Amino acid sequence: MDDKLNAVLDLYYERILKERQEHADGISRPASERFMAVGPQTGQLINILARNLKAPTILELGTSFGYSTLWLAEAARRTGGRVITMELEREKVAFARDMAARAGVEEHIEYRIGDAVEMISELKDGIDFVLLDLWKNLYVPCLEALMPHLRPGAVLVADNMVIPGGEDARRYQEFVRSQPGILSVPLSVGTGLEVSRFLPG
Repeated sequence: MDDKLNAVLDLYYERILKERQEHADGISRPASERFMAVGPQTGQLINILARNLKAPTILELGTSFGYSTLWLAEAARRTGGRVITMELEREKVAFARDMAARAGVEEHIEYRIGDAVEMISELKDGIDFVLLDLWKNLYVPCLEALMPHLRPGAVLVADNMVIPGGEDARRYQEFVRSQPGILSVPLSVGTGLEVSRFLPG
């Protein structure tokens, strides 16, 4: 991590802490204004996992305001890989682009705007690493769309398995663990993760 990237990550973290305090105080913002970002522990973990891959194609489902994107882009920069990040809301992508430029990692990121399941189906390249961090009811449809695009050894990380958790999180965990060739475990990092590896055959 260099100073430019750390400075931008610190700005994000200040916003994350402010958002958590607002939530504790009963202040509610529209979903379109909430960062809903992975915390720094999850950011560090996805960076560590992605940096262990050689020149990976990294797919992020749910750019939001781009906090986790920076952790993944730093891994891509270190390994000669690249990040494809998908988001439905154009305004969030504009913010994420600006912050990535400030952090000096924008050249490692490709932004795609639209429906994640449709865009996954259009992918041309094999995927080596996936972060799922969008609406939980989309996790299973996204994984179904992803399966033909995963390279052997691909790592998948699904966020928010404990907080907020719920039926959609349980459905994803049951589904991913039932897939042939996928090994999967829960981790008590951040808001709860399901970490999986695709090892067909």
